[in-house]
Amino acid sequence: MQTTQHEDDAAQWWEAFYGEGRGRWSGKPNRSLVDEVSGLTPGTALDLGCGEGGDALWLAEQGWQVTAVDLSPSALARAARNHAAAGIAADAVSWEQRDIGVSLPAGRFDLVTATFLHSPVELPRTRILRAAADAVSPGGTLLVIGHMPSAAHPHVDLPTPDEVIRDLALPADGWRLRTNAVREVQHAFRDEPPTTRLDGVVRFERLPG
Repeated sequence: MQTTQHEDDAAQWWEAFYGEGRGRWSGKPNRSLVDEVSGLTPGTALDLGCGEGGDALWLAEQGWQVTAVDLSPSALARAARNHAAAGIAADAVSWEQRDIGVSLPAGRFDLVTATFLHSPVELPRTRILRAAADAVSPGGTLLVIGHMPSAAHPHVDLPTPDEVIRDLALPADGWRLRTNAVREVQHAFRDEPPTTRLDGVVRFERLPG
């Protein structure tokens, strides 16, 4: 299948980002995801933009059956190595290379997460999030976590939770808004001094039926 210039540019950028031979992230799950998901009954989960797999592996440890998707082969290879090292059952996570700006895995899931879906190359974010909502099973959960402008992330164009909710435009008779929040998160990575970042958190429950 022929790819577009945008797809090629995005694939090249993210592969360069992850392909430097060192881990980019801590390997730990994102704090806001842990806070929001801990009370949910495990089922099937779709992790969009899984990177090196920290969230997906934590979900698997909690009993979720996870499909974890990323564009970068290097990120997925590192995630698979982390998976093997963690001693988690091999079939608990399925790692899939895919451009989520083009398509999502088929089927519906009890939990769909999109965490830090930000990109320096063009990303059809609203289209992805609406497709993510379509992938949620009745009674399931859509969780969107993003950076907010702060000293750690001084980008003025990061969307607020209210903007995420507006862009999703989910019908009130089919969804219940469970979380609309901005949270402070203490963040320390490698040898860098700790900083405080802000996470925007949106969680919807799809109503049964």
